[in-house]
Amino acid sequence: QVQLAESGGGLVQAGGSPRLSCAASGRTITNYRMGWFRQAPGKEREFVAILIINRSGDVTYYTDSVKGRFTISRDNAKNTVYLQMNNLKPEDTAVYYCAADSQLRGNYGYWGQGTQVTVSS
Repeated sequence: QVQLAESGGGLVQAGGSPRLSCAASGRTITNYRMGWFRQAPGKEREFVAILIINRSGDVTYYTDSVKGRFTISRDNAKNTVYLQMNNLKPEDTAVYYCAADSQLRGNYGYWGQGTQVTVSS
């Protein structure tokens, strides 16, 4: 089993640059597919970013609305994944969740409890 705990959310002014952390415990997530998702009030949960490992190393993908502003990364020594968010906009307001799975495809098997990010204009 993998337990995930997000932190780093809060109230941020537009243009701010907080970093979310997702600390994993229970298993080493070095080779896991890691994702960040978010859910805004009244909306479906949506994909934000993903980090996977292939033969070339870590590969990342982002939803179009955050490309160039958000960066997903991992620190294997800390068993932690990060989401660096820059130039935040009010529309980034949401609960942010991290997710993990040992398989490259399919549903994520492990989810954190989420951390609220509120962007004030």
